[in-house]
Amino acid sequence: MKKISKNIIVKAMMIIGFLGLGHVGGKLIHFDFFSGGSYQIYARFESVAGLEIGYPVKMLGLKIGRVTGLRMDQENQAALAELKIDKKITVYEDAFASIKMLGLIGSNYVSIDPGGSGDILKSGETILETESLIDIGELIGRYTFGRMDKKNELVRLAHTQNSKIKNWVE
Repeated sequence: MKKISKNIIVKAMMIIGFLGLGHVGGKLIHFDFFSGGSYQIYARFESVAGLEIGYPVKMLGLKIGRVTGLRMDQENQAALAELKIDKKITVYEDAFASIKMLGLIGSNYVSIDPGGSGDILKSGETILETESLIDIGELIGRYTFGRMDKKNELVRLAHTQNSKIKNWVE
């Protein structure tokens, strides 16, 4: 009887220990590693497909923050990405944000061109000039299965993904 209770106590302690490690690991994933603090800004996209909470925010190829939330802006019929940015980094009101692929199979990230208008984007404000990620799978599928009859179809599809792509295709 005494031996059974010791085994139960040891197993319970191990389970509690593993749960504690899991909890600490989860906290470290969301830990703010920016020593000087951070501030929250938003970026309004046509689509945030392929973007997830926790993905990096980069400027000039360097990580300056992370995506902390995704939600719908019903008033403007757009998607809002909440971005936590290192307080030491300056982002201007004319900044440009785009969703980019890290690799063919890797995760995506938000890339910010900082702008330079002189007016600094304050905490809680929104980047309005954005570019969503093009749905490569849909483009390949249309081309592969013969539904890409002419250049106009490609332009129409690209325009629905992002109006800025139209200038690139033509």
